[in-house]
Amino acid sequence: MGPSQLLRSFFLLLLLSGPAVTAHAEELASRQREAMEVAQSFMQQLKHSMKQAMKNGGVAEAIEVCSERAPTIAGKVSRVRGWKVTRVGTKVRNPMLGMPDAYEQQVLSEFKMRLAQGESPKGLISAAMVNEPDGRYFRFMKAIMVQPQCLTCHGGEGDIPPAVAALLAQRYPHDQATGYGVGDLRGAVSIKYRVDSEEVGR
Repeated sequence: MGPSQLLRSFFLLLLLSGPAVTAHAEELASRQREAMEVAQSFMQQLKHSMKQAMKNGGVAEAIEVCSERAPTIAGKVSRVRGWKVTRVGTKVRNPMLGMPDAYEQQVLSEFKMRLAQGESPKGLISAAMVNEPDGRYFRFMKAIMVQPQCLTCHGGEGDIPPAVAALLAQRYPHDQATGYGVGDLRGAVSIKYRVDSEEVGR
């Protein structure tokens, strides 16, 4: 096959694949918008619960909310949507709940790189269709940044009051989620659901 034939074949392939590529992009954008709404709703519910806890019982109750209420909220959203909605951390407090999988670790590393390049934390999201051994999944992550109020439980030694440090040590003996500063990447809301199962169920 000569150069001209190769060129014609390339443009023919591009022409034929164009609609498929466009459809894929539109599908991804639609799923991303929906996932963003879910992530924002989850964080708003958690923020409200944390504020109420601080008002009613102070830091001790807020720690309780973080350890008990957050997974409950995530579980409720997951059941309603049929998705897996979680929080994962760059450093985990509870290894049973916040440990990122290989894909999430990769995206968190990318988030750190994007922040280092000057990207705004507000737009720090990632969305992709991912082929995994057991099927095809939509994966979405939205960054969680450290706010000033987070330092009481997640800051350095000078930020965490002794009573809080003692409570954290008692509740989380394997805690690594300290030493953060304001504006650091704390982790992400992570959403995952199987795409090929949708087609099977139709």
